[in-house]
Amino acid sequence: MCMLPAAGLLLVFLTYPLGLGIWLAFTDTTIGRSGVWIGLENFEYMLEDRLFWQAVFYSVFYTSIATVGKFGLGLWLALLLNNHLPFKSLLRAIILLPWIVPTVLSAIAFWWIYDAQFSIISYVFVDVLGWRTTYFDFLGSTWPARWSLIAANIWRGIPFVAITLLAGLQTISPSLYEAALLDGSTGWQRFRYITFPLLLPILAIVMTFSIIFTFTDFQLVYAITRGGPVNSTHLLATLAFQRGIPGGNLGEGAAIAVSMIPFLVFATLFSYFALARRKWQQGESND
Repeated sequence: MCMLPAAGLLLVFLTYPLGLGIWLAFTDTTIGRSGVWIGLENFEYMLEDRLFWQAVFYSVFYTSIATVGKFGLGLWLALLLNNHLPFKSLLRAIILLPWIVPTVLSAIAFWWIYDAQFSIISYVFVDVLGWRTTYFDFLGSTWPARWSLIAANIWRGIPFVAITLLAGLQTISPSLYEAALLDGSTGWQRFRYITFPLLLPILAIVMTFSIIFTFTDFQLVYAITRGGPVNSTHLLATLAFQRGIPGGNLGEGAAIAVSMIPFLVFATLFSYFALARRKWQQGESND
């Protein structure tokens, strides 16, 4: 009985929207008009759409590069903050700022940083240092815009990874490191044989959430580029929104959104099997 309120909330806010989205994907519903069942037509059109496959490519590329960047820098920060540093509490609070700031505000700040006329980066390189004669155009062409979005996502996602991994690091007993030091181990050996194995369950969970958050990113991309230039920075989430809301074709937009489910299932399975492997290493049962 105690679980009924939580089950009700999940049913209303998760199950119903998901079911409605899947239903719309098999109809020709548009804004203002109820659709009829058309089967797989939306998916057949989607698979023939060059822009859809471009969004798939960039979604996977964006997620892969951003996740690697966030984990590399986040793990480094976590290891650094796990040491005895002066003003450690203040440093942790500062590192959390990118995560606390609303995504849209972060996106507006990056849009200003990347702006072709008012970029602070261009101002420093051109007007202050005199190293260039022309301003950078970060968002004016395909690959600079793509890398600019990845950089913004990494900056925003590092705090989540760093603070979560720091919490995991603090659960590792210092006596393990002391014993390893007595045995003459190097810093890399302590990381490889103590830190990484004991941190693996948390790494798997954090990576799964990071992949899901990054792959389904919408606000950051839409606020900075709106999928431009020439639709080159669309993720599946932004493309689904563009087709479904401004484009008015809810069925097609829902089909693109539903196509994201296999990727998200893969991320969840990755977490499960990583945890199962860790339990097997510890000799625990996997019921």
